[in-house]
Amino acid sequence: MSCLKFYIIYIFCEVIYKVSCCYCMSGFFSVSCESFNVLSSVCGQPPLNTKIVGGQVASAGSWPWQVSLQTTYHFCGGSLINSQWVLTAAHCLARLTVYLGLQTIQGSNPNSVSRTVARIIVHASYNSETSDNDIALLQLSSAVTFTSYIKPVCLAAAGSTFYSNVSSWVTGWGNTASGGKMSEYQGIRLQTFVGNRQCNCNYGVGSITDNMMCAGLAAGGKDSCQGDSGGPMVSKQGGVWVQEGIVSYGFGCAQPNYPGVYTRVSQYQTWINNGLWPWMASLQKNGQHVCGGTLVSLDFVLSDADCFSK
Repeated sequence: MSCLKFYIIYIFCEVIYKVSCCYCMSGFFSVSCESFNVLSSVCGQPPLNTKIVGGQVASAGSWPWQVSLQTTYHFCGGSLINSQWVLTAAHCLARLTVYLGLQTIQGSNPNSVSRTVARIIVHASYNSETSDNDIALLQLSSAVTFTSYIKPVCLAAAGSTFYSNVSSWVTGWGNTASGGKMSEYQGIRLQTFVGNRQCNCNYGVGSITDNMMCAGLAAGGKDSCQGDSGGPMVSKQGGVWVQEGIVSYGFGCAQPNYPGVYTRVSQYQTWINNGLWPWMASLQKNGQHVCGGTLVSLDFVLSDADCFSK
C-alpha cells in the first residue's frame, strides 16, 4: 500500500457524483433523483397518477413506490428506492415480508408482488427513546421488475430546504384515527411543513433534531397515524415525486398543534449510498477526489493504474 501514501481513501458511494443528470433546482428546494437507482430516469414518475384530493382513497398505481411491511398483517410502510432496496423507519423492523404494488391490504391485488428481506441496515445512531435517526434500509431477496404499479421514488438532495406551509403528501394504510381501525385501502393525506423551531415549541425544546422535520395542519384533522410508520412523505417537484420524509412518530394522530414528526431524508444521502454500494472507494489527493476504486478485502482497494500517475 506504499503507493497510496499521498492518498486518503474514503469508503463511500461515489455514484451520486458520477451520475448527475437527475439534479435540478425546482420550487422551494433542490431536487435529486437518487442516482443509485438502476433506472433513475423512472423514479418519482407514476404513469397512473391522477388528480389528488387530500384524504381520499388512492387509486391503484397512484403511488407505485409505496410498500407494505407485513408479518401476518400490515404494520408499517416503506418506499421503493431502486429495484432491490426499500427505505423505511428503524422502529418498524421485525421478521417481515415486503409487498409491492398493493392497493388494498385485504382484497385482491392482481398487480402485487412480494419479497422476503435479505438484509436489514439500521442507522447505527438510531435512538428508540428520542426517535433520532429513525431510518433503515431493507434489501429485498431479489430485484423487482418495474411496472405501472411498482416504481421507485426520487429522494430529496442533501441540503434541501423545506419552507413552512408548503404542501406535501403522505400515503399508507394507517389508522384513520388514533387507536382506530387500520385502513383497508391505501389512503392519501395532505400535509403542510411546520418549521423545526415551531415544532420544538409544540413538543418541547430539544425534541426535534436537525434529522427530523414536521408536517401537519395547525387545526389537526389530517395526519399520518399508526400503520403509516416507515412510509413516505412526498411532494411533486419539477414533474417528479420526491420523498423528503419518513413517517416516524407524533402525539396521537391529527391532534391540534401536534404535527407529525418525520425523518428528514435529505440528511441521509451519504448513509443511504454507503448502504447500497458499500464497496465503493474514493481515492483523494490533497483532499480532492482523483479516482474511484473498489474495496476487495479488509486492506486492499482495486483501481486503475493510471490513477497513480496523476
